[in-house]
Amino acid sequence: MQVTFKGTPMTLIGQPLKPGEQMPGFTLCGPELEKVESEMLTGSKVFLSVPSLDTGVCDAQVRRFNQAAAAFRGVTVYAVSMDLPFAQARWCGAAGVERVRVLSDFREREFGKATGTLIKELGLLTRAVFVVDGQGRLTHVEYVGEVAQHPDYDAALAAIHALQG
Repeated sequence: MQVTFKGTPMTLIGQPLKPGEQMPGFTLCGPELEKVESEMLTGSKVFLSVPSLDTGVCDAQVRRFNQAAAAFRGVTVYAVSMDLPFAQARWCGAAGVERVRVLSDFREREFGKATGTLIKELGLLTRAVFVVDGQGRLTHVEYVGEVAQHPDYDAALAAIHALQG
């Protein structure tokens, strides 16, 4: 999997995931600096891997999923970045984001390594979307080829709606 950042090729650490595979395990950091184990995140879920919430595309992406999440039944949306939990909480408050849960990979970088989203050169996560069913199986995977571009919202939202029957 090759991604670029403003046209420059980047190296991703870890293996890219594919639809039909099981979502790998990982540990993230929650808003109160608590450990959040992947096993604690039950049910159908969406993981938005983003470089930083304080950038224009990431801001727009998480806001769009926050708005769409009002129609999701039984699906939890998580935005994962290397941002510190304090910065994530500040951003959510300022942006009015209440339906997307933010988690940080700043400590162990386990999420980035497990999902093949850790950018070696930048120490950030690349932009990706993972839709996971209630049994932990990936039903939709998108690694955005250019980090500074938006994901395919229509494809991700269609995959989320398919989870709901």
